[in-house]
Amino acid sequence: MAEKTAVEKHRWWKEACVYQIYPSSFLDSGAGSRPGWGDIPGITSKLDYLKHLGVDVLWISPIYKSPQADMGYDISDYMDIDPLYGSLADIDKCIAELKKRDMKLMMDLVVNHTSDQHAWFLESRSSKENPKRDWYHWQPPKFDKDGNRHPPNNWSMILGEANSAWTWDEKTGEYYLSLFTAEQPDLNWENPEVRKAVHDVLRFWLDRGASGFRMDVINLISKVPGYPDVDIVEPDHEFQPGFKHFANGPHLHEYLKEIRREVLDKYDTITVGEMPFVRDEEEILRIVREKDGELNMIFIFELVDIDNVPGSYRMTLHPYDANDIKKCVNRWQRLMVEKDGWNSVFCENHDNPRSVSRYTDDSDEYRELGAKLLCLMQTTLSGTIYVYQGEELGMRNVPPEWDPEEYKDIESINYWKKMNSMYPNNKKKLDHARHVLQRKARDHARTPVQWTAEPNAGFCKPDVTPWMRVNDDYQTINAEAQRKQQDRLSVLQFWKRGLANRKEHKGAFVYGDFELLDDASTKIFAYKRTGGDEAFVIVLNFSEDEIPWTLPQEAKVKSWVAGNYTDGKPEKATAGTISVRPWEGLLGEPCRKLSLSGITDVK
Repeated sequence: MAEKTAVEKHRWWKEACVYQIYPSSFLDSGAGSRPGWGDIPGITSKLDYLKHLGVDVLWISPIYKSPQADMGYDISDYMDIDPLYGSLADIDKCIAELKKRDMKLMMDLVVNHTSDQHAWFLESRSSKENPKRDWYHWQPPKFDKDGNRHPPNNWSMILGEANSAWTWDEKTGEYYLSLFTAEQPDLNWENPEVRKAVHDVLRFWLDRGASGFRMDVINLISKVPGYPDVDIVEPDHEFQPGFKHFANGPHLHEYLKEIRREVLDKYDTITVGEMPFVRDEEEILRIVREKDGELNMIFIFELVDIDNVPGSYRMTLHPYDANDIKKCVNRWQRLMVEKDGWNSVFCENHDNPRSVSRYTDDSDEYRELGAKLLCLMQTTLSGTIYVYQGEELGMRNVPPEWDPEEYKDIESINYWKKMNSMYPNNKKKLDHARHVLQRKARDHARTPVQWTAEPNAGFCKPDVTPWMRVNDDYQTINAEAQRKQQDRLSVLQFWKRGLANRKEHKGAFVYGDFELLDDASTKIFAYKRTGGDEAFVIVLNFSEDEIPWTLPQEAKVKSWVAGNYTDGKPEKATAGTISVRPWEGLLGEPCRKLSLSGITDVK
């Protein structure tokens, strides 16, 4: 059981619901420079919708000036807004409107790398003698016995697995490190001038009214000196995943502590680190412990990496079941309770497919149940909750019939090119590649938000072509229809209710203890949440089968108070064996009654 002191450590950012906006796909108001592209005024126009849903913090993916080689994660100016999205005046207005609603803004901090069009890199690339040359990672080539030029090591590019992580610069005769794309050179954090420049970026946005940062791949900022080769794990590839030498490097904690000391401790902030390729518990706790943590929390990717082939690339498929889900969730829930850390709770973001398609059945028969099941799980787990745009509607992956040419993401494009290059005219391999795209591509999270049943789903004007095709199901799956739904709670209404319940019973759901109730079933995930004088039992069926499940002695239920089926509060046995329907989620109360009164539709 968690110590009482853990419950007493209330923080506003622990209780907040953070809503991630991928701005190009959220809403096009027509104010930006590109028709069919979402913009900042579009975001501002939906603040009442988000407030009513239960959102406290907006995390907006990068809106800085950028050539858009990687959808804004290639930044050319950290202190200005890209005209695609609007202007600094637009973001100032958005911040002011957020404050009127007691809401906050979280900026996306991308400082592992910049754009190759950033002024810093243009200077660095201009000559070997330029003062900013060592602001980036420059290395001379290697030559084989025949005199052929090769990159400094065998690391592969993260968003282009067939390519080297190093890009050749003809003018200066050296390679620069570019882990993501050639257009995104990595900053050299060993240079103190680089770190000071980054600190200035944080101060600029905090002084402007932002309340914190999501820190993009922040655990990659320290690389192992000497850039050693990595072991070969993919024999068919010339270049290999090199994360053991660039993730959680030797100076990471030093750099994070410096950010906190020099900047963050002077403000009241929310911080979350994106930290791929890290699984070591002690390493994570060094970052998120309440006592001396460097950040408030990180995104732990074990759940969203659950269908990756271990040790391989993201664009792979690996089987899993509910037992794997429960092991993952139980591990991190228990660790943070016992070790005084803090979790982030999420199933979706801009870098992953839609959760209803990934973890449940997104067919017309079961999509709504699956989306509500995931909502029930997330809103009853401890940690700061993150909702990705469209997740509250149960938006799903694009259909298998879409041609790969519809995919816009650079990772998807590079993957499809690689598979066609490696296996030309091999129908079996290319069909598998299409299947991987339909299951795993980042594009699925980036289709325009489905606001209405009107042409273009209300994302942009009917006579405008959106930057990315709208999912085909927008006429039936959209916010307007779900707001008006009367015969049953829609996915949107279910999310609103879940977020409200979470805040009403934060002692149990946000700060409480977590106890796994069944560690054997491969289809049922059940757990108990307790905090203060409250206790709840959650039972989740991650399968399309009706499952008989026996309630453990410690999970005797006084009453079932909520569920994701139409009947809402199922009339089921509260002891002994119950029958859990396909993709059913149940919330039971072994102690005092959970009130669902006052929960209304989203306006």
